[in-house]
Formats: sequence, structure tokens, C-alpha cells
Amino acid sequence: MSNTMQSMALTIPQSGSIEAYMQSAYSIPMLTAEKEHELATRLHFEDDLNAAQDLIMSHLRFVIHIAKGYSGYGLPQADLIQEGNVGLMKAVKRFNPEVGVRLVSFAVHWIKAEIHEFVLKNWRIVKIATTKAQRKLFFNLRKNKKRLGWFSQDEVSTVAETLGVSNKDVLEMENRMASADQAFDLTDSDDDSQSTNFAPAQYLEDQHSDLSVQVENSNWDNHVNNQLSQAIKCLDERSQDIITTRWLNEDKATLQELASKYQISAERVRQLEKNALGKLKGAIAEH
Repeated sequence: MSNTMQSMALTIPQSGSIEAYMQSAYSIPMLTAEKEHELATRLHFEDDLNAAQDLIMSHLRFVIHIAKGYSGYGLPQADLIQEGNVGLMKAVKRFNPEVGVRLVSFAVHWIKAEIHEFVLKNWRIVKIATTKAQRKLFFNLRKNKKRLGWFSQDEVSTVAETLGVSNKDVLEMENRMASADQAFDLTDSDDDSQSTNFAPAQYLEDQHSDLSVQVENSNWDNHVNNQLSQAIKCLDERSQDIITTRWLNEDKATLQELASKYQISAERVRQLEKNALGKLKGAIAEH
């Protein structure tokens, strides 16, 4: 990866608050398949960094979506997003537009790989101490222990008073410090015990989301909405109003309300509605 592309990835999440960054990322429109292929071709064959930047910016929302799935590890959201952006940059550089897949399907593995590596390096320290009180306990609890076993209730109270924290905080940190590290990945052991059948890596990835499917669904929804918008324009003004107020508005009008508005019977409104729906179906089918 070139230095220019690397710096592009590393500086994206640093401007402003994380909320402002997310809002900005979601405001960037997604690329059509044709536009994405055009940009990827320019980057792949001409080393066009402007095309690379367009590809990156249009996929920031997907990095955010993936990073949210790792929030349970207590790591800062901005750091997770930044690591995911590095993975996105690597994917963009390696993406071959002639393979025939969308960039998001290709990039998701690179994004997750970078985030996984970041979690691996930081998981233990995050598990031990995340708050100010926990950090204070972590660095002071050992020297306040008078024996190797568990604290008695009196000892818990003494340590809590000495460090200016609650008894609950002392007990929680004692449990954390007493726990052993867990292997991140499944081991190759033949032991069928529960300990070897569990690994944090099994719980890192959100198995319920497929970004490529989400992109396809989003594109299809946009296509259907555009078709409906064009079809409605073929109706007369009164029929447009009936369909909009009866089907599209959040506060839907009743037949009687429309009958009073147009000085016709409710049955006539129903007939107009039925005819308009028939015309819409026919117009959409033609496309």
C-alpha cells in the first residue's frame, strides 16, 4: 500500500467526534455497480488514487457497520473503525474489477481481519480494567492482599476503604484478576471438555449480517421506490392524492375523509383507489 493511501485510511476517523464522523460517512451515497467498476478499473490499471478515494469514501458506512459488531470488547469505537478502515484500504488496493464481484463482498474479509488483529492485541488489558476505578484497583490490589487466597468480607471492606472504592468494585476486580487467559482461537486438542470447545473468536463475528446481501437489498429497494415514484406520476392529480394519503403517508386517510374532501361518496373513492392501484401495477410491470 502506498504511503498516500495509508495516510488516507489512518486520518479518516480523527476529524471531529465519532458521532459526526458516522453521520458524515452515512451521508456519502453508495456507488452503483457500474460506477464502482469504472473506479476500480481506473485504480487497478491506471493507479488512479482519486478513484481509490471515491471507493473508500463510499464504503466507510460498511466499516462502521462491521466495527459495531465488536463493541462488546470494550475497545473505543473510533479505534475499531480506524482499524477497519485500514482493512478497507488494503482491500481496495487488491480489488480486481475483472473478478466480477462487488467490492463490499471482497472487502469484508480484509476489514474483519484488521479488527480481529486489533482485538487480539488489546483484549486482555481491556478485560482486566476499563474504568478509572478498575484501573486504580488493578494497580493497587496486589499490594493490599495479605494472603494468596480470596479476600474475606472484612478484607474487602478494608481494601475498599483504603482505595476509596465500593466493596462491589473490589470483588469484581478480584474475580477478574483471578481468571485465566482464554485462548482466542479454538485449540487443536482432542479433549472434548467445554473449555476446549469455547473461544472468543467464535463470538467475534456477527453471523447474522451479510453485507453483500444488504447492499443487494438496498439497491433493490431503491429500484422499487424509483419505479413506484415514476408510476405514480402517470396518475391524475386526484388519484395521486388518494394513493398517497391512503397508502404512503404515515397518518393514513380514511375513505370518508377523502369523500368529504372531494365531495364524492366513499364508494367512489374506493373505486378510484382500486383503479389507481391497477394502473400502478400495470406501469410497474412494464418496467
